[in-house]
Amino acid sequence: MLALPLFMSLLYDNESSIGGREVLKRIFRGSKLFKGSLAAVVAIGLIFGVGINSEKNDTQQGSHGDTNKMQETKMVQDKHGDAESELSIHFLDVGQGDATLIICDGEAMLVDAGDNNKGTAVQLYLKKQKVDALKYIVGTHPDADHIGGLDVIITKFAITSGEVWMPDVDNDTRSYEDVVEAITYRGYSRVAPEAGDSYSLGSATVDVLGPVHLSSESNDNSIVMLLTHGENRFLLMGDATEREEMDILEDAVGVKADVIKIGHHGSKYSTAQEFIDAVNPSYAVISVGDNSYGHPSADCLNKLREKGVELFRTDEQGSIIATSDGQTISWNCSPTESWIAGETKGK
Repeated sequence: MLALPLFMSLLYDNESSIGGREVLKRIFRGSKLFKGSLAAVVAIGLIFGVGINSEKNDTQQGSHGDTNKMQETKMVQDKHGDAESELSIHFLDVGQGDATLIICDGEAMLVDAGDNNKGTAVQLYLKKQKVDALKYIVGTHPDADHIGGLDVIITKFAITSGEVWMPDVDNDTRSYEDVVEAITYRGYSRVAPEAGDSYSLGSATVDVLGPVHLSSESNDNSIVMLLTHGENRFLLMGDATEREEMDILEDAVGVKADVIKIGHHGSKYSTAQEFIDAVNPSYAVISVGDNSYGHPSADCLNKLREKGVELFRTDEQGSIIATSDGQTISWNCSPTESWIAGETKGK
């Protein structure tokens, strides 16, 4: 019976139960033990060998299963914004115009760049935020106070996607021609995203909501985007007026958002009651400067105030930064308390 401990030792040292059986044959060859002992011990060895190999396979499968579960969990965390994922939205103070920088997990996109004299200021702001390249550049619509500074940014920064987003409309202005020339000079592609298109920026998702239809009115051709980071949603309206807002309500699955960048600088032609009720934001941002148009309008401000929306304004607070961890949103300044409407001048 001394062969049994030896067999077990050899069995554990050899992954193959067949190899262990050959060793036993040599041990028992010439032995006086009853020949049936060989068969019995070999049978036991085979059972143990199969059991050990099976246990090893189960362990490996369990390990792979745990790895797969961890990978699946990580994918879900990345999609919905985990504790390590951060998104920041910078509503730049470019006076009477728009410029919004979005950074998420090392990727950045710029939406508009203010008027013609704001390109260098936007460039310096991006450099201060350590932005060396942009995944996307967006010109929401071809009005000078939105695309005027884009030619500088397109020329100075690499665009990793090779895409500059603009609606499929032209404008007979020097500002528009400068942007088109800059796109051609750098060899980038001009892309007109359509409602329903979806893009990624780090762990965030950018869904295009508009324009649903092209219009003869430039503002209503604005590229409207819903940015989702974890549980937080940000709606960027460009210069969309009530007409485009209604198109979006009819076409989009949902417009609910925590933060809305108010369309058309808070003019009386944007922010329809039905639309702001559907969005139901907690926060609103108005990008505005000294102007003769009466922006932001008392009508727009009253709608926001009546809904208890906390308001931020670049004309009063400078550049405004919202930071998301996928669960909560923090700000670099406190909401405004003035609720002062703009004044119409020379009208």
